[in-house]
Amino acid sequence: MGLGLLLDIDGVLVTSWKALPGAVEAVSRLADRGYPRMFLTNTTSRSRNEIAELLRGCGFEVDPDEILTAAALTAEYVAAQFPGKRVWVLNQGRIAEDMTGVELTDEPSEAEVVVLGGAGPVFTHAALSKVLELLLDGIPVIAMHRSMTWSTAEGLSIDTGVYLEGLDKASGRKIKAIGKPSPLGFRAATDLLGLEPNQVVMVGDDMHNDVLGAQASALIGVLVRTGKFREEALEALQRDEFGPYPDHVIDSVADLPELMEKLSGN
Repeated sequence: MGLGLLLDIDGVLVTSWKALPGAVEAVSRLADRGYPRMFLTNTTSRSRNEIAELLRGCGFEVDPDEILTAAALTAEYVAAQFPGKRVWVLNQGRIAEDMTGVELTDEPSEAEVVVLGGAGPVFTHAALSKVLELLLDGIPVIAMHRSMTWSTAEGLSIDTGVYLEGLDKASGRKIKAIGKPSPLGFRAATDLLGLEPNQVVMVGDDMHNDVLGAQASALIGVLVRTGKFREEALEALQRDEFGPYPDHVIDSVADLPELMEKLSGN
């Protein structure tokens, strides 16, 4: 069976934009073997061009059109569902070049749609209070992703999903998220690869957003023991014999070429 790859970036290939041990060599070996691939990331602090440049600086041979970000997916969704509407984006990072087809505004009072990106210093008390106010007024609020944490060289930082939980409860509404683990992101990526979901291997460090989310969309899930990975969380899943569990668990992306050979029947 021909297989394709979806690779998360943070915690799988790099941490704080430094390549993890063996990652560059593994990605190169996989490319040499011809696996179709996309880099699927919830990173919202940088554009696809910036991400590609940073990855190349780490030694990876990557083109911007191989990178699918939550920002790009969200822009596609908003342009289709709310054409011509003014969109206020609350995000830590300049990603306007990936928000094509969307009319952006810096004024919350002008917003006809609100988009929440990655959490950071811009997620102030005042800004989040304004989001809640607009949400209660009936303005659509869309999140680029529902990730709870992201991994840095200094440790884990909380992410947008932590705030979404509170906004959901305060408003009585469920804010729609577009990036992982939403099926919308996985579906778009598999379509770009030209493969069926069961032919695509999703590799990530986030057990729920990357791996179990992919498996819920019929992809093959591979969890790496780097980045966000926590052994106690995996052990908790093991104790629940009726719950979902990663299809495969490997120590790091350095072990991926060998796993792909097995999965491909080579």
